[in-house]
Amino acid sequence: MKKYILGISAYYHDSAVSLLEDGKVIFCVQEERFTRVKHDKSFPTQSLSYLIEEYGLNMCDISYIAFYDKPFIKFERLLETYSYFAPRGIGSFIRSMPVWIKEKLLLKSVIKKELKKFSKKIPKILFSEHHLSHAASAFFPSPYEEAAILTMDGVGEWATTSLNYGYKNTIEVKKELHFPHSLGLLYSAFTYYCGFKVNSGEYKLMGLAPYGDRECIETKEFIKKIKSSLIDLKEDGSFLMNMDYFDYATGSKMCSNKWSKLFGIDRRDSESALNDSYMNLALACQLVTEEIILKLAKTIKELTGSDNLVLAGGVALNCVANGSLVKENIFKNIWIQPAAGDAGGSLGAALCVEHIYLERKRIVDVTDSMQSAYLGPSYSDSYVEAMIRKYNAKAITIDNYESLYKTIAKELQKNKVVGWHQDRSEFGPRALGNRSILANPMSRSTQKNLNLKIKFRESFRPFAPAILEEDCAELFELEIESPYMLLVSKIKNQLNVKSQKEDYLEKLYLKRSELPAVTHIDYSSRIQTVSKTRNIKFWSLINEFKKLTDCPALVNTSFNVRGEPISLTPKDSYLCFMRTDMDILVINNYIFYKKEQKKLDESYDWRKRYKLD
Repeated sequence: MKKYILGISAYYHDSAVSLLEDGKVIFCVQEERFTRVKHDKSFPTQSLSYLIEEYGLNMCDISYIAFYDKPFIKFERLLETYSYFAPRGIGSFIRSMPVWIKEKLLLKSVIKKELKKFSKKIPKILFSEHHLSHAASAFFPSPYEEAAILTMDGVGEWATTSLNYGYKNTIEVKKELHFPHSLGLLYSAFTYYCGFKVNSGEYKLMGLAPYGDRECIETKEFIKKIKSSLIDLKEDGSFLMNMDYFDYATGSKMCSNKWSKLFGIDRRDSESALNDSYMNLALACQLVTEEIILKLAKTIKELTGSDNLVLAGGVALNCVANGSLVKENIFKNIWIQPAAGDAGGSLGAALCVEHIYLERKRIVDVTDSMQSAYLGPSYSDSYVEAMIRKYNAKAITIDNYESLYKTIAKELQKNKVVGWHQDRSEFGPRALGNRSILANPMSRSTQKNLNLKIKFRESFRPFAPAILEEDCAELFELEIESPYMLLVSKIKNQLNVKSQKEDYLEKLYLKRSELPAVTHIDYSSRIQTVSKTRNIKFWSLINEFKKLTDCPALVNTSFNVRGEPISLTPKDSYLCFMRTDMDILVINNYIFYKKEQKKLDESYDWRKRYKLD
């Protein structure tokens, strides 16, 4: 009889479920993909409903349910924090206590109540510590027998950074940093100050940083002020934060009012114009973050002696820092959990039960056991046909996939933008070729058109290349695979360009390489390597494009618009296709051409939803 363990993350952000079958990862998905609410934190009811129906399970078939953190320890931290900073934060304390007393302290009962919607009999519920969930999600699916484990995020219960060592079924804590001293919250504070949304805009700050000037006096002064006033950084990577400059411990903001005097600029209003100072501030934060991570990596290397490093926690999604880590060669091998944030905590909690609580033997997959992150739902042709009937859509089918690849490659060569929807959806924040928007990376207009007419997002944000794994080293300074789009590297054949323009967008649109659409202002790219074994369909499409153009890469961006989750169902993909300036949509072997579709009978226009710079 098969043994199932269900992992759940919920009630903070990025709720998700993960399912193990006899220790194997078989299904993972974020709730936002179903509800269409970005970073949905609610109990993952729809995800669980899909899982139960898809696998024909009842609650009695599940041996254990694992939750990704421990609310009682979080409550302890909350009380101690308010006590330490009292009377500061009394208003926040009064507002938060009723929620904790009525709901969060009774979380086990709340979870049981949700589960009873599916069955009267509930499996045993176990709770893992937050950073242990992260560590388990990084180590147990990794391709290593043993490894150093570095987890970094905002905060779990108390831990904000954990240095661990994993071997066999064991995860041993070597060192921890505790709240309120947090690299994740430091980065979020700068995200907030530069006008982006906390817990979702951090990647925007990372994308903005390369526009800063490393050599200018302002950037260097910003770095000095961060190190002298905001944090006390030690050689081992540990640090203390000066809480006079931060408000997140007891208040409703990330920063105190002292930041404007310290940095000489006020907090940027969301959607307002960007200037050099905010770009330099973003760069200063990014460089300090990278310095801290490199120091922590050297420390954990000394503590464990391992040649292998695995990463998880929200900070592990900082692919620029990851690229710097690879370049430093502190470790021979590095593996990063593709769902490094809280969604991945659902998987880590389930793996904790499997390997630590039940002590079941871990079987190491030399690739990794994440199935290339293609762990979400898939939808058969019957769903596509139903969607076609509902929207009176027009499509052609090409039964031979080789012909399909050839057809779409030719369209991409003509600079058409293609929505590409295939097989199982991805787990984590990156689209990896199954729910992707694709375009020609050689066109100078691609980057601008994708941002303004399709993604409806900030103009400064870069796009990533999906490149045939075997061709990556020829074009980029990256010698290892990057299947999860979590490493940034420089492009090799750089074109020397100089701009007399002061406007950052004018600088952005200069041609810096033969792949201008995926070459950021500092000649970097966030790379996804695509192999035959991981995704034969995506590899075949890129390979056909290479045959036509001699270019082994495509622009790959997630199948969504700004503020919306990545598409999940054929309906999601079709509506996104129709509400944007995408030219072609491919779902399974169905091809939809925009010019042949009837307009949607809806007044909702995504273009009007966002103010664009």
